[in-house]
Amino acid sequence: QVQLVEFGGGLVQAGGSLRLSCAASGSIFSIRSMGWYRQAPGKQRELVATITSGGSTNYADSVKGRFTISRDFAKNTVYLQMSSLKPEDTAVYYCNVDWAGVHNYWGQGTQVTVSS
Repeated sequence: QVQLVEFGGGLVQAGGSLRLSCAASGSIFSIRSMGWYRQAPGKQRELVATITSGGSTNYADSVKGRFTISRDFAKNTVYLQMSSLKPEDTAVYYCNVDWAGVHNYWGQGTQVTVSS
């Protein structure tokens, strides 16, 4: 079992910045990757960014150059630095853990709202 606790999120004006963080605890030794997904109202959940245990990153095209994912292995925490935010970035953001390639764990979600 892996427990995820998310921090950050909130309301920001377009062009602003926010940082999300997600701390993992429990059976963390088999975590392959950590990442962030988001779900806007009426839309499917979509990948935002992931980072593997080796530090490789992957981003959705819509956030490349604006968002940066990073990971603090000592704290078992993943961060998502979001800059140049747009109204279309408004969504609930979920932390995700790929555990040993056999199970996905999800955080409770945190709301990000970008006003125009």
